[in-house]
Amino acid sequence: MLNFPAIILKHKSIIAYLFFGACTTLVNIVMYALCYKVCGIQNVASTAIAWIASVLFAYITNKVWVFESRRFALKVLLRELASFFLARILTGILDLAIMYLTVDRMQWNALLWKVIANVIVVILNYIASKYLIFMKKPLPANTAAENHTEEAAHVTP
Repeated sequence: MLNFPAIILKHKSIIAYLFFGACTTLVNIVMYALCYKVCGIQNVASTAIAWIASVLFAYITNKVWVFESRRFALKVLLRELASFFLARILTGILDLAIMYLTVDRMQWNALLWKVIANVIVVILNYIASKYLIFMKKPLPANTAAENHTEEAAHVTP
């Protein structure tokens, strides 16, 4: 018999990433549709606006709930922020390129290609987040107490 609670605990970060990745994708697609279809903003600008909204949402959810990064020392925070935004800029450029080529140049279905682009982007962002940005590193002895104190002050129930 399967022990579902144990399976969920074992794969908690993957499940959380998939859930918040889907939420991030939804934020991106809804923002794109609102800008492109409702407001009449051109395709590339709509894609950029959607990307900014989804990156801000993704950073918060990835840091707090997916990878549970509770290290708030300035050096760690700056490294995470810089790495996160750099990875998202690179995948954002890929998103823009896909949308430009498929919608503006080839005149293919905009929303279909927005979904396809987002699947590619979510996979690449997971790899970057898990293995580069929020990877668990042992704290040096001299900063462990400082981070522990900061973590205790910032842990949410």
